[in-house]
Amino acid sequence: MNRFTISLDPQLARQFEMLVAQKRYTSRSEAVRDLIRYGLGRAGLRGMQFDAAVSSCIANVSYVYDTRELALASRLQALRHANHGMVVACHQTPLDHGSCMECVVLRGPVPAVHDVSDELISLRGVRHGVANVVALTDDAAPHAHAHSPAHPHSHFTPLN
Repeated sequence: MNRFTISLDPQLARQFEMLVAQKRYTSRSEAVRDLIRYGLGRAGLRGMQFDAAVSSCIANVSYVYDTRELALASRLQALRHANHGMVVACHQTPLDHGSCMECVVLRGPVPAVHDVSDELISLRGVRHGVANVVALTDDAAPHAHAHSPAHPHSHFTPLN
């Protein structure tokens, strides 16, 4: 573990202590680690330098859109299908008679996942779009397991 010291003004320190208590963190360090992970995901991974093991990521892209805008629903579907190799899952939750929240899980190379998530969120008519992006390390060595000895596969592990 690396240790570092930070200085906070009294008001920010009080707010941080309240966060630690409200979220029931066992330590300030765990709270800081979560905030750093959250900040890295919000900032996105584009342009960040990682070691050679990081080439891919996974993202949960969620957004709200009006289902009555048939052209928009069609564009969203076309975009998902055009990138079917990255789309791991798609879940739709109706909110009312015309609004739907959609969550799309994407996995693939960092730049490509960012491009697709940006395209989904920036389509005209999409509201409240956000992408939660997590860097993955790829253990390239194939693994055989008792549950699937005939189908070796790679493991993708979240970075930190």
